[in-house]
Amino acid sequence: MSDYITTYTGNHIDPADPDPEAISIRDIAHALSLICRGNGHVRNFWSVGQHCLDCAHEAQARKLSPRMILACLLHDASECYMSDVPRPMKKHMQEYQRQEKGILKVIFEKFLGSDLTTAEIRELKEIDDALLWHDLETLLAEMQHGPMPDLHIKIDFSFRPFKDVERDYLELFYQYYGK
Repeated sequence: MSDYITTYTGNHIDPADPDPEAISIRDIAHALSLICRGNGHVRNFWSVGQHCLDCAHEAQARKLSPRMILACLLHDASECYMSDVPRPMKKHMQEYQRQEKGILKVIFEKFLGSDLTTAEIRELKEIDDALLWHDLETLLAEMQHGPMPDLHIKIDFSFRPFKDVERDYLELFYQYYGK
């Protein structure tokens, strides 16, 4: 057994000590298009990639900066190296949270030039939480408490082919990367 995972593009990543040079946007887009939200506990397949695209589209609709649009697109990128853990469980996993923060820091530094500020994290969390509220209502038909969060986009929860999600993820990334 090795201390690394082999990615879609053939890179080797040690999730506990990721080399920024081995992190590839192609790996991120590919893997997130294939990972189901909520550990698969949804009415139809809904990928983490689709969720990230919606977060980025919401940031676009709110007229946020290119940096914030990319941050929204990349905010779950650690899951392609660590897998997704539902929030109720994640809050009990301090080491997982520490590792996730470390990988995201490397990803944000590589693609955004620096880690997110406290204000950017707050803005990202607001968008992520609003989309999660709608995910739970629609994908699980689970009534949420409190007022429905405002969204500036309409979410299409229908199944999309994995390759289409991967392509759209990469197109949106390159639309804003380096701007």
